[in-house]
Amino acid sequence: QVQLVESGGGLVQPGGSLRLSCAASGRRFMLNAMGWYRQAPGKERELVATITRGSVTNYAESVKGRFTISRDGAKNMVYLQMNSLKPEDTAVYYCNTETFEYDTGRYANYWGQGTQVTVSS
Repeated sequence: QVQLVESGGGLVQPGGSLRLSCAASGRRFMLNAMGWYRQAPGKERELVATITRGSVTNYAESVKGRFTISRDGAKNMVYLQMNSLKPEDTAVYYCNTETFEYDTGRYANYWGQGTQVTVSS
C-alpha cells in the first residue's frame, strides 16, 4: 500500500501562483509515472500533467506554458508549480502515481485525497 498526501492548495487571485506538493509513503515500493489531475464542480476528472521516471513531461493544452510538473525521486515527491492562474483552473487537484510494489511484484495505481485550488478575485 502506498499513501499519497497533497498539500499547497488554497485561494489565489487571477494571475497568481501556487505550488502543489504530493508526498508518497509506504513500504517497499518504486514510483513509476506520476501525475496531477483535477476535477471542477460538475465536470469529469481531467489530466493536468504527468511525468515519467525519466522526467519526460506531458501537459494538458490548457495549462501548457503556465504549469510545471517536477519530481524528487529521493524524497518520493511530485510537485506542480502553477503560474498565471485563471478562474477556470479552479478545481480539486489530485495526485496520481503508478507504483511497483516489491512485495506483490505488481504495479498499482494510487490517488491522493485531493487539494482545493480556488482562483478568484
